Amino acid sequence: MPRSNWSREELIIAFNLYCKTPFGRIHIRNPHIIELARALGRSPSAVSWKLANFARLDPSLKRRNVSGASHGAKLEAIIWQEFSNDWDRLAFESEELLSRLSPSLASNYIFEDFPEGISRPTTVLARVNQSFFRSAVLAAYRCRCCISGLDVSSLLNASHIVPWRDDAANRTNPKNGLCLNVLHDKAFDRGLLTITTDYRVKVSPALPRTCTAEDLFFKYEGREISLPERFLPDPSFLEYHNRHVFQP
Repeated sequence: MPRSNWSREELIIAFNLYCKTPFGRIHIRNPHIIELARALGRSPSAVSWKLANFARLDPSLKRRNVSGASHGAKLEAIIWQEFSNDWDRLAFESEELLSRLSPSLASNYIFEDFPEGISRPTTVLARVNQSFFRSAVLAAYRCRCCISGLDVSSLLNASHIVPWRDDAANRTNPKNGLCLNVLHDKAFDRGLLTITTDYRVKVSPALPRTCTAEDLFFKYEGREISLPERFLPDPSFLEYHNRHVFQP
């Protein structure tokens, strides 16, 4: 008999996969959806439909007039809000649940051995959440730098808008992330460029206008970034970077 009701733990795991799957890859042929379905004892259709149900709650998709599934369960909205209220805790909880159910879909850091003297729980929490943050941000931007369009994942970083050290509550919040190539990530981190609250590139006058810098940085001045499919950067985070990190 096919299963119907989803438990809270199953929905947390499904939301984890929703965050890490580009919207266009939420379908029954996606191998990650097939693997999770097998682990849950459900059909790929049921899992992909559940991920589509989460999409109906996503403000970034609504902004693009993408609605996701038209109906869903009340518990899905509760799970969405739980993540929104405490990304750190729910990201780690979902990865931990996933590691028990289907280890290949979870962060490898959960299984690492750490040298004597290192606090394993603290280290694991930070590394697992960093891995989740990277996966969620890169998926939101379809694995493309939002400034240059570079699509080589090994040369892309999930950049924190409000620096990691400055806001513990939003370290794992994908709306505090940008997908940037390693060069623009370094410049963003050092305040040599920023993204304005209307999602446009602004280059710092502190950056020397060499021929190379013109080609790599200044040619993007004033351009709108490629916006993510979900988790649109929060303007308040961008404002913080504009005021406290950017070199005017």
